[in-house]
Amino acid sequence: LYAPRACNTPKRKEKIKSFTLFVCPGDLTGQVLACMSLLPIAILVGFVTLIVFKRELHTISFFGGLIMNEGLNWLLKHILQEPRPCGGHSSVTTEYGMPSSHSQFIWFFVVYFFLFLYLRMHQTNNARCVELLWRHILSIILLAVALFVSYSRVYLLYHTWSQVIYGGVAGMVMGVVWFFITQEVLTPLFPKIAAWPISEFFLVRDTSLIPNILWFEYTVTRSEAR
Repeated sequence: LYAPRACNTPKRKEKIKSFTLFVCPGDLTGQVLACMSLLPIAILVGFVTLIVFKRELHTISFFGGLIMNEGLNWLLKHILQEPRPCGGHSSVTTEYGMPSSHSQFIWFFVVYFFLFLYLRMHQTNNARCVELLWRHILSIILLAVALFVSYSRVYLLYHTWSQVIYGGVAGMVMGVVWFFITQEVLTPLFPKIAAWPISEFFLVRDTSLIPNILWFEYTVTRSEAR
């Protein structure tokens, strides 16, 4: 546990409030990183949209893992109680900074997505050159996004490097654990869950046994449109 301490370090720059972030006017790097730092919110909105319109069990499980990851982050912050860096921001939702919730969130998302691309999709699709290429390109983009989001928390003075690194490690561990729980424990139960009356009422579906969901939806849509 960390005892409260006075901060005598001068603030690196005068800040203005933009949405939930503080950036300097004219600091282009800070503005770009501030936008990158908002990506977790965009990801959550995307998940809610997918769940509302697709109602697919694996997507719901992925989203549930993200929520539990956030709960673990809240628990760790209130156990460790390490303050945010000197010269940082006082008007944030919690005064504690260890571990970084943004870093933990984005690394959970990226690691889980990596495992989904290379393990689950590898089992259900023929690994042709074009498919492997887009997987590699997407993986590189996701890795770059995770690194930028993590760095943004340090640059914008919301976290120290150690808080970001430990947050990333916690997110990666949670991502691996939740992926294998979903694969080995939940996925075999999905057909039964999809058959529940409440699942049928809300049109919840299980697509885990469909080899290529994009091609399946494309062919079904074309056949229905004729």
